[in-house]
Amino acid sequence: MDRGICCVRLTDLHRTTGFRLATLFLALFGAAALVLFSYLYVEITGFEKERIDDWLVREHAGVGREEAAELVASFNQQSRYDTRRQRPFGLFDPAGHRIAGGYPGNLPPIPYFDKPFAMRLEVMPGRPPARCIAARLSEARVALQCQNTRDLDHFDEELLHALLSAGVLTLSAGLLGAVLIGVGAMRRLDAVTESIRSIVAGDLSRRLPVHKRNDDLDRLVRVVNGMLDEIERLMHEVKGVCDAIAHDLRTPLTRLIASLERAQRRTMTEAEYRTTIDDVITEAIGIQRTFNAMLRISEIESGARRENFAGVDLAFVAADVFEFYEPAAEERMLSFTLHRDEAASFEMQGDANLLFEAVANLTENAIKFARAGGHVQLELFRDIEGMGIRVIDDGPGITPEEREAVLRRFYRGEASRHTPGSGLGLSLVNAVAGMHGMVVRFEDAQRGCRIALIRYAEASR
Repeated sequence: MDRGICCVRLTDLHRTTGFRLATLFLALFGAAALVLFSYLYVEITGFEKERIDDWLVREHAGVGREEAAELVASFNQQSRYDTRRQRPFGLFDPAGHRIAGGYPGNLPPIPYFDKPFAMRLEVMPGRPPARCIAARLSEARVALQCQNTRDLDHFDEELLHALLSAGVLTLSAGLLGAVLIGVGAMRRLDAVTESIRSIVAGDLSRRLPVHKRNDDLDRLVRVVNGMLDEIERLMHEVKGVCDAIAHDLRTPLTRLIASLERAQRRTMTEAEYRTTIDDVITEAIGIQRTFNAMLRISEIESGARRENFAGVDLAFVAADVFEFYEPAAEERMLSFTLHRDEAASFEMQGDANLLFEAVANLTENAIKFARAGGHVQLELFRDIEGMGIRVIDDGPGITPEEREAVLRRFYRGEASRHTPGSGLGLSLVNAVAGMHGMVVRFEDAQRGCRIALIRYAEASR
């Protein structure tokens, strides 16, 4: 066993379709998650910032409506309650010195008035960030109102950390899933490859493994296994045909060679030579007919004649067969009849000559094996199942065990083993039936044989 073929190779993991698809979907999901996380981050932090700015604007609106003394008292009272200086307010004189409020230190640089702005509270420990708003008052005083945003910044950092952690976990889980999918796909492909190597080495009974997942690979494997079944069947059939040819042609070739050797060794009269030559010609013609029948079956199975399909009335074909074999039936003193439903239509697409040949083979066999003075019947039928033609005789019949075998080339049942023939007639009938989407069906009968060529309703749609 080639370990390079049958073992999982992580270096080849990126070449597997499963891994590539998994990583592609991971990339698409990651991009979508990144957009979503960015949106959530911006919206959440923006919402908190807007909430603080709205509060500052409301506080700022009240500053202009208060008297100077009231404003001083209000700022001082607010500073008494704000012991942690989360909202430091300050009222400053024109020189920037604090008059009232809990803001530590003098007036810081103000970028603009009457609108919220961000700044660092330099005079407080740790220089915490803040959102502030400033107002110009009478007598050149300045009122500064701030909101410490250290907690908000900490929340933003924690939110960003949580989103990044979630992204890393998602990416790691996705990559792990992609690796597992890729390894699983490689193992399945390795198992398929190993099976193919065994098949190429000559083990035609081997089949590709199916995991019953009904995914794309399983559907492909089922199709390939069906193809392998057909190849195995054809190989066995070819072997069987070769064996049958060697067996069936050995006797006539032996007789032919023996006749020629006798003619070579003995002194014969002209009449005896003619008789020997006639015997040789008869054997050669029999061999030629066998090969012609085989070529005929191969031509039919190839479907080459399907291009010549046209509208055919199966009733006309049956009538022609009946007319052709009526003298042979009379010669054997058989009751030979043709039955059909006059109201039913038996139109189909096909090759009239091939259909005639198939029905003729069945009819010839029925006449050949029917008991003397017996009965042979051709019956056209149409029902819910479909339509077709049935050939019935009262001969020895075909046992259920032989029904499948008689369709193989050169197979001859017990009842026909001592009668003239090559064993190719029913093989030709089966080939013609398959070409026309029909089935050769053996039906149970108390006496004799009932064989039907049926085209099921599903096949005619």
